[in-house]
Order: sequence, then structure tokens, then C-alpha cells
Amino acid sequence: MGTSLDAKYEEFWRQSIKQLNEVVKATGMPIAPDEKGQYSLWYDVRELRIRFSISVERIKRFFEGLREGKIYATRCRRCGRYYFPPQADCPYCRVSDMDWVEVGGEGELLTYTVINTKPLTFSHYPDYVVAIARMKEGFNVLAWLRIDDPRKIRVGMRVRLQIARREPEGYLTYEFVPIE
Repeated sequence: MGTSLDAKYEEFWRQSIKQLNEVVKATGMPIAPDEKGQYSLWYDVRELRIRFSISVERIKRFFEGLREGKIYATRCRRCGRYYFPPQADCPYCRVSDMDWVEVGGEGELLTYTVINTKPLTFSHYPDYVVAIARMKEGFNVLAWLRIDDPRKIRVGMRVRLQIARREPEGYLTYEFVPIE
């Protein structure tokens, strides 16, 4: 993250904690309406910030593929099961004998949910849709669904999995878009 985004997060956390402290002082409870005022939310008074790093060396090909404009899954050479996100080992066969397979991209929407109440670290995004689709290759993928109006979403609609740049963070990821 760039310095300006870090500064925005810091200010956001400061303001959130200040508001929470005021609510607790006034009501005796850490309960406040969400930013739209629709729901009452419990806010933990303890701050928990986690940044972590994990090795992706054995599935690095997946991230290289995103940079190349390709989305990859892995498939076990022994049992033929697909894994997405990719796995380096097959939990069924207990082997590390995997093929990299480029995902065709087309799928059918199985289910979705519109996220209105977001975790604080996602609060800078407008409401978004998280969906699960069954890909033509036969496995399910969980991803954001980019759509202008959630009322247009229908279970069974055709979607395409494509690469997207998540802003303002600037990293590559994948998302669904409806196929017209």
C-alpha cells in the first residue's frame, strides 16, 4: 500500500476508535448503527490488526499467470480433481503431482450475497457482491461479481471469470462479470 493509503487507514482507525469510545461512554455498550444506519452492530473495544506473510512459492505460477493475463487452477494427475485456488498437494491422494490448467473462464452462477455491512478494512469499497459459480471444468469458484445493479443478478446466469486490478490497493485478483 502506498503512503497516502496507509495514512487514510490510520485516520480511519483513529476516527473509528474515537467514535466507538464516545458511544461506549454515552450508552455503556459498544453497539452503534452501521454507516448507513440500517443495522445495529457490536464493535469490539479491543483493536486487532493483523498483517501476515505466507509462502506462495509452491503456487507461484498462479500469481505469475495473473500478471500474464491467465487464471490457473491445479489438477491432480492421479485422481483428476481440480483445485481453485490452486493447491500444491492433493488432499485425497496425498501426493504433490499436480498439473497447472488454464481456467476457461465461463461458469454458471450458483449463489451470491450482496455485502452491505463490510469489515472495517473493506469499508472504503462501495457495496459489493460475492458469488460462487460452477466453472465449465466442473469446480466452483468464489469471487466478487462486478455488476452495476444487483437486481440484475439471477442464479443460473452465465458469468466469466476474469482478471481485475483491485483499487486503491493496486493488486491483481480475479472477479466474475456477467456474460450478456
